[in-house]
Amino acid sequence: MNIIETKNAPGAIGPYSQGFVVNGIVYTSGQIPVNPENGMVPEGIVAQTEQSCKNVGAILSQAGSSFNKVFKTTCFLADMGDFAAFNEVYAKYFVSKPARSCVAVKTLPKGVLCEIEAIAVEK
Repeated sequence: MNIIETKNAPGAIGPYSQGFVVNGIVYTSGQIPVNPENGMVPEGIVAQTEQSCKNVGAILSQAGSSFNKVFKTTCFLADMGDFAAFNEVYAKYFVSKPARSCVAVKTLPKGVLCEIEAIAVEK
């Protein structure tokens, strides 16, 4: 079991890790749209989805994996009205079309509009 840690994704804002590799499987923590360089959260669902995807990608890369190796995601939206715009950006990153759950939640950390977690094979 290996902890994944990278400065290319935001650090944990609670008692958890960015991700783990267990028996060749990569598990990322949910990634919200926080820029790891300056802590800024971009405005709007399109920009926030882009940043969340970039954060997931940074963790996958640190683990020796990639978007093409993701087989399951869980996505959280603050508003299902953002579903179509979220999907448009998400599809550019997750071109392999992994299995997915996407749900609306009452609130997300820091008041963001989306959060994405992923499960992938390591190599």
